[in-house]
Amino acid sequence: MRINEEIRAREVRVTAEDGGQLGIMAVTEAVALAYEKHLDLVEIAPTAKPPVCRIMDYGKYRYEQQKRDKEARKRQKTFDVKEVKLRPGIEQHDFEVKSKNAIRFLQDGDKVKVTIMFRGRELSHPELGEVLLTKMAQNLQDICVVERAPKLEGKNMIMIIAPKNVK
Repeated sequence: MRINEEIRAREVRVTAEDGGQLGIMAVTEAVALAYEKHLDLVEIAPTAKPPVCRIMDYGKYRYEQQKRDKEARKRQKTFDVKEVKLRPGIEQHDFEVKSKNAIRFLQDGDKVKVTIMFRGRELSHPELGEVLLTKMAQNLQDICVVERAPKLEGKNMIMIIAPKNVK
């Protein structure tokens, strides 16, 4: 934002700090009027013809703007991606434990990356990993949606699931 002498236009439409119109005037005249009131002339709409400027306390305006931005950042939800690692030959009980961990992560509002790690000859049967991942997705279908379908990446097969209420 341009203020006071930084404004490049010759004529500007000036509004008072309460929002009332003061009319179109030369920039030097508008800056002098702002200085009389111990305020600044701030360019609000530089693309308008003529540009719109407001007489206000720029320091106070900038402070309030920073406060609003900080509040917006506070309210913004950040998503963590938690990871659950499995092996193709996982036993049923271990699978259930990993499934419960994934449920906990999803209930906390985090996304979950489910990874099947293949070693050696296990890589020749990627369908086993796909079966495990679809089983995991079916176990959790009430509370999650599959964001990325199972896909083989190197020696790992990866699927990403996200909580249902967040997308």
